[in-house]
Amino acid sequence: MPAQPTSLHRGRFAPSPTGPLHLGSLVAALGSWLIARRAGGQWLVRIEDLDPPREVAGAADAQLAALHAFGLHPDGAVVRQSDRGHLYQAALETLLSRGNAFVCHCSRRDLLESNGIHRACVPRARRDDPAIRLRVHAGTRVAFDDGFHGRVEQDLEREVGDFVLRRADGLWAYQLAVVVDDAAQGITDVVRGADLLASTPRQILLQQRLGLPTPRHAHLPLVLDPDGRKLSKTLESLPIDGRDPIPALRTAWRLLGQPPEALERSATLAEALATATAAFDPSRVPRTPGDLLAAPHNGLVTDDA
Repeated sequence: MPAQPTSLHRGRFAPSPTGPLHLGSLVAALGSWLIARRAGGQWLVRIEDLDPPREVAGAADAQLAALHAFGLHPDGAVVRQSDRGHLYQAALETLLSRGNAFVCHCSRRDLLESNGIHRACVPRARRDDPAIRLRVHAGTRVAFDDGFHGRVEQDLEREVGDFVLRRADGLWAYQLAVVVDDAAQGITDVVRGADLLASTPRQILLQQRLGLPTPRHAHLPLVLDPDGRKLSKTLESLPIDGRDPIPALRTAWRLLGQPPEALERSATLAEALATATAAFDPSRVPRTPGDLLAAPHNGLVTDDA
């Protein structure tokens, strides 16, 4: 599975179509867009529609329309993971043929005694719909340098165990799909929320097993409400207002740790984005979730809008 060779910075924003584009999504989209633009590189959009039961009808198109309203235009065609199963199947067959993956009949109940961590198959019965897992050997550790969090290291055998590549319901696991897609699209820099920081070592291990390049990583802190709660549990589900994008853009800019006054005089969206691109300073991005608070909630669509 050859990756697209490139020396150009190439980033991406990859939302799941489980609802409208919200403030947390905008912060991730704007952060990845600014880093790509600052590097003179490209920025792509990928719809991660791997889980139909969780998908909201029309959400993907609404998210794309919101990005367009905010002037965040991808440098290429939008990719949808639902169209790419043949690529994931090819990668899975490679892993199976090399002995790096195996069929697993264990249920969640079977793994209760190990806190859900799979280190050996202990099924009570064979299943008609077994999962397929990546084999994680004892002593497997992965370390990488994150652009915002510094050195990150994980003992995959102890903390994660053998992890799922294709689920028992036949759906593709995120870990496999994201690795295959990042390689196929020549992604050099993954900029996303810190909720995916712990997943990165699994993806790096998969890249190593498949002989794929590992991109640079930078994980943005999660947006919290003033009480310190993850915004997805409170206001994050409220959509942003694409009819009047500048207020929400200014809020996302501030949440990225950038000086609010930089965008105060921007009267148009084009002017605001041009100013943001020139003024963006990655060193100001908060390193911890507690530094990234979402009040006031400017630019959100409220119930009385």
